[in-house]
Amino acid sequence: MKRAEIKLIVDLDDNNIPQNITWESTDSNNKDAVPVKSFMLALWDHNYKNTMRIDLWTNDMPVDEMKRFFFETLQTMGDSFLRATGETNIVEDLRDYCAHFADKMELDKK
Repeated sequence: MKRAEIKLIVDLDDNNIPQNITWESTDSNNKDAVPVKSFMLALWDHNYKNTMRIDLWTNDMPVDEMKRFFFETLQTMGDSFLRATGETNIVEDLRDYCAHFADKMELDKK
């Protein structure tokens, strides 16, 4: 069995606001910690049948990048949901919503 470890490091200021976030993985070709401005982590708790989440971003995350981050996250959630369930119809609806989101946020949909 193979095992990989993902490590997130969050530097907080005196008010517990993230100032710096880095991540690294033992399974990556890059062995250095990679700086990021935001991350969303969702974990399914099978025992309690609920989702545990951590959503963090640094205080200098630009709003336009946050909009793009949400758009791309919604898109990839649809891709993951399709692979996990095969539910094509609802994923098409989600993609339609993502296009609507991009229009409302005035994002280039590329």
